[in-house]
Amino acid sequence: MINRIFLIVLDSLGVGALPDAEKFNDKGANTLGHILNALGKNFSLPNLEKLGLYNILSPQPSKKSEIIGSYGKLACASPAKDSTCGHWELAGIIMKKPLPIFPKGFPEKLIRDFENKIGTKIIGNCAASGTEIIKRMGKEHLETGYPIVYTSADSVFQIACHEEKFGLNKLYGICKTARKMLTGSYSIGRVIARPFVGKPGSFTRTENRKDYSISPPEPTILDNIKKAGGNVTAIGKIIDIFNGQGITREVASHNNDEGMNLTLKEVINKPDPKLFSLVFINLVDFDMLWGHRRDAVSYAKGLREFDSFIHLLIPQMQGNDLLIITADHGCDPTYTKHTDHTREYVPLMVYSKKIKPGVNLGTRPTFADVAQTIADIFNLDKIKNGTSFKSDILNI
Repeated sequence: MINRIFLIVLDSLGVGALPDAEKFNDKGANTLGHILNALGKNFSLPNLEKLGLYNILSPQPSKKSEIIGSYGKLACASPAKDSTCGHWELAGIIMKKPLPIFPKGFPEKLIRDFENKIGTKIIGNCAASGTEIIKRMGKEHLETGYPIVYTSADSVFQIACHEEKFGLNKLYGICKTARKMLTGSYSIGRVIARPFVGKPGSFTRTENRKDYSISPPEPTILDNIKKAGGNVTAIGKIIDIFNGQGITREVASHNNDEGMNLTLKEVINKPDPKLFSLVFINLVDFDMLWGHRRDAVSYAKGLREFDSFIHLLIPQMQGNDLLIITADHGCDPTYTKHTDHTREYVPLMVYSKKIKPGVNLGTRPTFADVAQTIADIFNLDKIKNGTSFKSDILNI
């Protein structure tokens, strides 16, 4: 019996363009494949290879006898490539239409209403990279005190302010104001506080980012677990993405190192055998620090650090634990057409001491197969979307 599942999302680790990627201006994207090509033959991820990672990409996979996990890849059935829709689909929701985006900036009336509510003008109101916008407008922000509002190809309303000069709590306050305003046709997925520090010419973003999301439009596997008396622990930005819905416990983390260390602590703590629980983890640095900034070398370094973490994690897993590693979208650091997310398949790697090793789970049509499998393992009612792969992986 599996009574504890660890679901780790490597934020943005795509494994190849989806068939409709051209519609998203992402033809040919392959986050993992292009990183491996860029680093060359001397770069390896031996522990993830044992879980089947290379088999997902390669027509000449590792020997089946060397694989200790099951593996495959997931297609995103929602017409989107953002973190919110990606995580929601992993939890069982397939969106019929994407969340609203504003690549040319937000409507003038919306901005004027926002300015009236917060009592100050704003600057920006354009689509931009987060590091580029503070470099370009940070000085004006310091001189005027006006918040910088910007967006991207995702459904986000981002507000950048100097953490010390403007004030962190004040920034969080105006983000909450924006969140309350953004309803109806303006139901943007996330309002994001983007604090930064420094002086003109040397601005840097801090780790005090905070996301204010809309709630999922229907129940997820998180809600079902909670309703049935189980535990759902959120590590990283998971609680923000789900707006707290279906989560019984939050463990805050701001970067990959914290997220991995906290996950290892959760694994080492022996669970109550009478309870069942999901530990849902997001490792954000792959996307935020390296994918969007098109830094393939640092992305690869982060993957190597995660690979070393897997070497520590697996021996600590209990007999009734199960590990699922996947992603929410792509963000190819070698892609030159833009610096946004890329529409890709994501990896699926599964491990447990009870697992059937070397099982190829194939290309699955929706991320929601993960949620349906969790429901099946915990003997919960079926959720609306997805197909369980429990019988393919477990000897129980």
